[in-house]
Amino acid sequence: MVIRIIAKAHQKVLVSGPLHPQVYPEPMKFRLFTLTLVSGCILLGCSSDDPYARLVLTNGKIVTVDAQQPEVEALAVMGDTIAAVGSSADIAAYIGDGTEVIDLEGRLAIPGLIEGHGHYMGLGEARMILDLTTAKSWEDIVNMVAEAAETAESGEWITGRGWHQEKWDSLPPNTVDGVPSHHSLSAVSPDNPVLLRHASGHAAFANRAALNAAGISPETPNPEGGELIRDARGELTGLLRETAQSLVGAARARARESMTDEERAAEARQQSALAAQESLAKGITSFHDAGVSFATVDMFRQLADEGELPVRLYVMIRASSEALAANLTDYRMIGYGNNFLTVRSVKRSIDGALGSHGAWLLEPYSDMPGSVGLVTVDPEEVRRTAEISLEHGFQVCIHAIGDRANHEVLNIFEDLYGRSSDQDLRWRIEHAQHVHPDDIPRFGALGVIASMQGVHATSDGPWVYRCLGEERAESGAYRWQTLWQSDALVTNGTDAPVEDVDPIASFHATVTRQLQDGTVFFPDERLTREQALQSYTLNNAIAAFEEDIKGTLTSGKLADITVLSRDIMTIPDSEILETEVLYTIVGGNISYRKYDD
Repeated sequence: MVIRIIAKAHQKVLVSGPLHPQVYPEPMKFRLFTLTLVSGCILLGCSSDDPYARLVLTNGKIVTVDAQQPEVEALAVMGDTIAAVGSSADIAAYIGDGTEVIDLEGRLAIPGLIEGHGHYMGLGEARMILDLTTAKSWEDIVNMVAEAAETAESGEWITGRGWHQEKWDSLPPNTVDGVPSHHSLSAVSPDNPVLLRHASGHAAFANRAALNAAGISPETPNPEGGELIRDARGELTGLLRETAQSLVGAARARARESMTDEERAAEARQQSALAAQESLAKGITSFHDAGVSFATVDMFRQLADEGELPVRLYVMIRASSEALAANLTDYRMIGYGNNFLTVRSVKRSIDGALGSHGAWLLEPYSDMPGSVGLVTVDPEEVRRTAEISLEHGFQVCIHAIGDRANHEVLNIFEDLYGRSSDQDLRWRIEHAQHVHPDDIPRFGALGVIASMQGVHATSDGPWVYRCLGEERAESGAYRWQTLWQSDALVTNGTDAPVEDVDPIASFHATVTRQLQDGTVFFPDERLTREQALQSYTLNNAIAAFEEDIKGTLTSGKLADITVLSRDIMTIPDSEILETEVLYTIVGGNISYRKYDD
């Protein structure tokens, strides 16, 4: 066995006990460089009747991310919070007959990893449809669809996600905008509508049957904020960029109208359960869910009431300004279900993604000189959303990838910040992948959070130069260290299911910037390992107003802990990706273990 259990007295379960709806007070004001040390047993769950801990981790290297006590050997858990941290000898006093003790045998324990920007239900759904991330060519995708069509009923939709033309080994002839036409796909699935989403989520591919089901013809105009890609003859290729996806999506929704409410609820619950399973296996204890409907929040609240949310969720609502104005008052939740559900932020998107040429740029794409990308939501609508959020005390989180998109969002934020009496808004730009050099200092100066994803840079690196050209790529793309040094709060995540939700892979990308061919993508922008760990723990907690209860292994905070097989703070770069998650501990309960005891 890799990890030795000395004493066991508690049942190990997936969910950390019964959850009781309760609203906890909001954390204190934004503190970037100082931490409040809360003495044991003040917050949530320490019992004065029992002097012994329910769980002790000992004999390890515990990196706390707490500047007051950065590294210890052991910690003790009472209730769902950390009672004490210190030497193994100090913590031995907390061990009683009923204490479960994990001997770390020198291994690394860190604060529970927080996914700073992902799509929780999308992560679960990705495990229920075709996984196109493994495709190395268009032929691979056609073969996967052909196999699915063999067992599908006539008229049944075939869906998948994860293809990325930039990651294929080769392209077939006669591509348009670097993407094939639908004809070979349609040939293997004539009786089944097919909708395959791009890895980024900002484009999709439809076969002829899906286009017909949506009533799309070559004469169909482009929707606002989207494009139906056509070849030189004006014929549809099947590629749907940005909001054009909704045309086929609506057709699929109509096909699903026969589903009962019970079937829909069961499907949603399965997606949530699968997302939790994968997150916990990757060491994630909290998840910033970047954009869900009011209906999904209702389901999360019900799951919290039932004790069926094993991962702590920080949820951003995505809806129109009108819907937000009508409903936000009823949906604010902080620390609901014993700190498993918080809803206090709003998500909108102003542009698309670089990989699909949908990111909104100040100047045209180098490899598509006729396009500056797409505005997916009118800036005035984004402004209205921000105004409504400000009125209701909700955090604003805006997806912006291109330099024009980031510039416009910063302008909106700066204007509304000037009107607000609240100096602790912590508004966020989600992704901030390509920022004009003049706009980089504005993040720190305004207090705008750069909610970035380390793995995006190494995933996108092979084609960024082609998209943006050398000068723009070097001056504005994926500028993590530059943003950090300008006093911006930089957070980390994966944008799952766009990328694997694995935080170890994103940590590796953050500290190495190493591409698959071994080259390093803008090495000066690498974060140190200490910065990278902070970006995945404390910084993500701050970005969610939760630094008083999460982000460091400090007495009084929630006992959310990730135990790793290797010391990612010191091992060679080449060994980081070999690191395994041994334990994921949420609220003092072991929610995932790599090996059975």
